[in-house]
Amino acid sequence: MRQSPSIVPTDRLDRDIYLVLEDFGARAGCAWRETDEADTDLEAVLQGLLSGQYVYPVRIVCFNAGEGWSRDATSDVAAALAQRAVDSDGEISTALQDFIAANATRRFDVQLAVPLQGAA
Repeated sequence: MRQSPSIVPTDRLDRDIYLVLEDFGARAGCAWRETDEADTDLEAVLQGLLSGQYVYPVRIVCFNAGEGWSRDATSDVAAALAQRAVDSDGEISTALQDFIAANATRRFDVQLAVPLQGAA
């Protein structure tokens, strides 16, 4: 039986790769976001979430094909987002606040800033 080629680049297997499952609404449903290989590390995903590149994240998975493991990283990423929002006192979207509230394992005593619609 012929074996299919791997979709994972063989020369860059040994690193943690993060992928985001996003909800595109009732008609489109959820899908794993296609992204450039350079934007699959934790820092790039955090920046993408904070900048609004991902609007309604549902789940985030992390895998390392070189080491042969995968895991659900949703709660870790939600906690990291919450900490960044607290540290930077930055505004985050309501959808991202909901994601953090639903998934962060740590609770934060600081009220996160919410952007006001129509405010200049």
